[in-house]
Amino acid sequence: MDPQVKKTPLHSWHRENGANMADFGGYEMPLWYGGGTREEHMTVLTAAGLFDTSHMAVILVDGGGSFALLQECFSKDLARCIGKDQGPLVPGRAVYGAFLNDKGHVMDDALVYMLGAENYMVCVNAGMGSAIAQKLEQHSDGRLSIITDLTDSIGKIDIQGPRAGKILASILEDPETVLAKMPYFSFKGHFDARAPQANQARLNDGTPILLSRTGYTGEFGFEIFVVPEKTESTWTALLEAGKASGICACGLASRDSLRAGAVLPLSHQDIGDWAFMNHPWDFTLPWDAEKKAFTKHFQGCQALESATEVFYTVPFAGFDPRKIPAGEGSGVLNEQGETIGTILTCTTDVSLGRHEGSIVCSVAGDLPEGAKVRGLSCGFVRLTVPVAPGESVVLTDGKRKIPVEIVSDIRPGRTARQPMKKML
Repeated sequence: MDPQVKKTPLHSWHRENGANMADFGGYEMPLWYGGGTREEHMTVLTAAGLFDTSHMAVILVDGGGSFALLQECFSKDLARCIGKDQGPLVPGRAVYGAFLNDKGHVMDDALVYMLGAENYMVCVNAGMGSAIAQKLEQHSDGRLSIITDLTDSIGKIDIQGPRAGKILASILEDPETVLAKMPYFSFKGHFDARAPQANQARLNDGTPILLSRTGYTGEFGFEIFVVPEKTESTWTALLEAGKASGICACGLASRDSLRAGAVLPLSHQDIGDWAFMNHPWDFTLPWDAEKKAFTKHFQGCQALESATEVFYTVPFAGFDPRKIPAGEGSGVLNEQGETIGTILTCTTDVSLGRHEGSIVCSVAGDLPEGAKVRGLSCGFVRLTVPVAPGESVVLTDGKRKIPVEIVSDIRPGRTARQPMKKML
């Protein structure tokens, strides 16, 4: 292994349990285990899957200038972001958005967690902790903010799937209290035993955790932040607790197919070095009610307002499992055979099929009579012209041509937003 490639606290466990490993974002990470990607994908949809996400980076932003600093650097309006009434971010809630540069291009997407009145936690992607921490430092401009980069100092485990809550409850101290009143994108606790929130969520052995009802699969589940030395014991406790429920360890390949079917972007692939606009994640921008102007000033907003080079990022679904990998030589054609874009993500959601033209999911309730599920290719394309949902385009690598449909959504019946009571 390249000595420059980093390891997570679970690296040895992955190796000892037969993971197929690869470099991802500068970390050696599991792609899949012995059962393979298909099994892992379906297990998340029917039971629960466990993902090592310790390669993600955590940044703490503390002090009286923290709110103003994040308002300037983060795309989401933290004063108007919670619920249908667009209330302000409050302690115990998190929001998704992006950090842009002056060109309006994406540096990285992120979740911002409000820990307290002047305390925030930012979770960014692998290898991006230093870059985003430096950005915040550069824009602090004398504000009373303390930025602490905790890259490689926090373990992170995601448990995702309909049985995630039941499994998690069995290793929590006072699970009824911890899991009560936890809507989607809420969190409790803290990984630092000295923090005042630490008593909100602890494991059976007393380990404090920050427990977040979020994830990257589109399914019901949680993300667990814990100190590195307790990461493996937490991981193995979850696997043991979930054995009877069918839990399995999952790698990055199933994480990719699940997130694509859930219309979730991969940073630096589906969003990146182009204007952050005209995409399915428009809710991350601080539009006013009429979607004519932004409700706040933030880095990159002027570039977005005056952008001349415009792309359109849209999700697609195929008609069978065939796929065309993204990369040089691949592209998107219109009905006349003209190149109109590039492939950003193309994977296969094995739970999907088509019935009378509609997408169906093998685990989302009763399948219509006669429906067949063999898997469908899906993902995102970036186009130079707008194409409406329902219209078809062709993916090609120069040799093969695969027709796909532009869609507004992909995998039906996702459970991420289901009420906690229903999932427990």
